[in-house]
Amino acid sequence: METEIIDLEAFTKEGKPVPKGKKYRIKIDRELYVVEKECMTGRELLELAGKRPPEKFQLNMKLKGGKVEVIGLNEKVCFTKPGVEKFMTLPLDQTEGAPNRKQFELHEEDQEFLNSLGLPWETLSDSVGMWVIIYNFPVCVGYNVEKVAVAIKIEPGYPRTQLDMAYFYPPLQRQDGQPIGATSPQPIDGKQFQRWSRHRTATNPWREGIDNLGTHISLIGYWFKQEFEKKPNAVPA
Repeated sequence: METEIIDLEAFTKEGKPVPKGKKYRIKIDRELYVVEKECMTGRELLELAGKRPPEKFQLNMKLKGGKVEVIGLNEKVCFTKPGVEKFMTLPLDQTEGAPNRKQFELHEEDQEFLNSLGLPWETLSDSVGMWVIIYNFPVCVGYNVEKVAVAIKIEPGYPRTQLDMAYFYPPLQRQDGQPIGATSPQPIDGKQFQRWSRHRTATNPWREGIDNLGTHISLIGYWFKQEFEKKPNAVPA
């Protein structure tokens, strides 16, 4: 008789206890894997997901309720432990020397999107509000730098409440010397970021249930190029 395959994420979300002695369908990032072991180490899970060498990656385990735990390479995870939903990886070679603060939890789809970028990121709370900061974010040709830190303010009520604008450090300048409109300084985390006042229109408003951090970040790349469309000169490639 063939051994039953237990879908770990489905069982946990439905509140069912995960039985022992079965095969298990587990999710690492967005991929599904079927394993015959009840317990695996962080190293084994990273290797299963093709993350080699595993020393260059961090393994995060998401639990029911949104809590995330970091799993060490030699730490054993048993899928029958109550609350285990899935796993996410983070490339450590991208984050060496960079801060890695997680001062508040993001929605699951936002965490997955940020991890898929392969860039270091963190969440920060200060007197002004809650921020997601992404480091080494690429900037198109035509500016004074190739990469910036991007800060996005997470408004109360998000994702029902829209995300708006973006903040850059170091401040961006056009190489052709033309000024960038609608910018102003904004202190964030002890640095002077540059706020770009860019907003959605009544024709293209925030779409609840569709728009999120990922779609907002996609807009930022468009804003970089739109700047040169408004005032052509050193047009980016």
